[in-house]
Amino acid sequence: MTLASDNVDLNAVAKAAANLRAGALTPVENLSQSIANIAPTMTPALNVTVVAGLAGGGTWLAYVIATIAMLIVGVNINVLARRHSLSGSFFVYIGRTLGPFAGVMAGWSMIAAYLLTAVAVIVSIGLFVSNVMTEIGITGFGVPSWALTLVLGGLITFAAYRDIKMSSRLGLLLEGVSVAIIIVIIATVAVKQGTVVDPSQTSLSNIHFGGVVSALTFAVFSFVGFESSATLSKETADARRIVPRSILYSAAIVGIFFVITSYFMILGVGGKAELIAGSSSPIADVTNHAGLGWLAVFVYVSAIISAFACALASINAASRLIFSMGRFRFLGAATGAVHAAHQTPHVAVLTCGIACVILSLALLPFGALNAFGYAGTIATFGFLVVYLLVCVVAPLDAARFGELKIKNVLASAAGVLLMLFVDFGSLYPVPDYPMNLLPYIFLLYMAVGAAWFYYLKRTSPGELANIEHDLEG
Repeated sequence: MTLASDNVDLNAVAKAAANLRAGALTPVENLSQSIANIAPTMTPALNVTVVAGLAGGGTWLAYVIATIAMLIVGVNINVLARRHSLSGSFFVYIGRTLGPFAGVMAGWSMIAAYLLTAVAVIVSIGLFVSNVMTEIGITGFGVPSWALTLVLGGLITFAAYRDIKMSSRLGLLLEGVSVAIIIVIIATVAVKQGTVVDPSQTSLSNIHFGGVVSALTFAVFSFVGFESSATLSKETADARRIVPRSILYSAAIVGIFFVITSYFMILGVGGKAELIAGSSSPIADVTNHAGLGWLAVFVYVSAIISAFACALASINAASRLIFSMGRFRFLGAATGAVHAAHQTPHVAVLTCGIACVILSLALLPFGALNAFGYAGTIATFGFLVVYLLVCVVAPLDAARFGELKIKNVLASAAGVLLMLFVDFGSLYPVPDYPMNLLPYIFLLYMAVGAAWFYYLKRTSPGELANIEHDLEG
C-alpha cells in the first residue's frame, strides 16, 4: 500500500461521505459547549471540598490563580485554534507539528478524558437524585442505579445523536438554570449573614499560602473541559474567530463564578473552611448553617441539571475526536461516518454513549462517590497530558508559519511550567490505595493506543500519513 494510493482513497472517501453541519453553531452555542463541559455547578456542589481542605480561607485565592493558569493554557490553545479549524482539534493540532504518533496519543488521551468525565457525572447523578428524594420526604423508595444509568445514558446519547444545535442549546439551558440556582442560594446566604466582608478570607495574615499552592492542582481540576468548544470547530460559524473567544471566555466566566461562590460559601459557615472540607454536599451544609436548610433540595436539583449538561457536552466532544480519527482511519472508517439527515457523527456518538453506559455500570458497585473519584481522576490525567503538549506545540506551530512572537514563547513557557506543577501535584504525594493505581490504569490505556498505532503503521503505513490534509468534511 503506497502513500499516494492512500491519499487518493481517503480523500475520495471523505468527499463522498456526508459532512458535518458546517457553520451551524452561533457564538453562544459554541461557548455553551465549553461551559457545560466544565460543569461549574459541580464545584460548589462537590469539588470545592478538597480545595477548601487545603487552602482554607485562601480557597478563593486558589481559584484566582487557577483561573489565570487556565487563561494561559487557553492562549496557547488559541494559537492553534485560529489556524486549524477541525473537529479533531488536539489530535490534529499536535499531530501536524510533532507527527502522527504524538497526534494520536493526544487524541487518544482526550477521548478518555471526555468519556470518563461523562461517566463521572453520570454515576454522581444517582447520589443527587437520592438526596432530592430524602429532602422532600420520600424514603424507602429508590430508583435502581443501573436503571437510572441506562435512562440517562440513553437520553444523553439521543440528544447528541439528533442535532448539534439542539444539544448545544439544551446544554446551555440546563447549565444556565443550574448556575442561576446556585447564585440565588449564595445571594440568599449572603443576605442572611448581613455582610460580605470576612476577615478570615480578606486578611492576608489569615491565609496560609502553602495551603493555597497545594490546592492549585485540585483548583485546576475544576476547569477541565473548558477547551472542548474547539472540537465543534467544523460546526461553528467563523470558527477561527469564535472558538478562541469561547475558550478564553469560558475560563474567565467560570473562574469568576468559582472565586465568588467559594468566598461566599466559607462566609456562609462563619469563615470556618473546615466545615466545608470533606463534605459530601458542601453547599447544602452552607444553607443548613445559615438556617436555610430548605434550600438544599434546590442545590441537589441544580447538581443533577449540571451533571446532565456536562455529560452531553462530553459526548459531543468525544464523538468529534473519534469521528476525526475515524476519518484518518485510526479508529476504523465507520466511526468517520456522518448521518445523512442529522449531519452528526452518529456512529461515533453511539460508540461514546455505549462506552459510557458500560463503564458507568462497571463502576456502580464501588459506590457513587468512589466511582466519581476514580473516573474523574483518570479523566483529569487525560486533560493534563494534552494541556502540556499544547503549550509545547503552540510556539512551534507559530514558528512553522513564520508568525512566532515573543508573547508566544512566554505563554508557552508559563503554560509548560504550570502544567508540570499540576501534573506533579496530581501524582505526589502518592495517594492511598486504590487511588494510587489510577495513574497505572491510565498509562495502560495509553499503551494500548500506542500499540494500535504501531500495528497500523506496520500493516498499513499510509493510514495516518494524511494528517496534513483535511479529511473531516
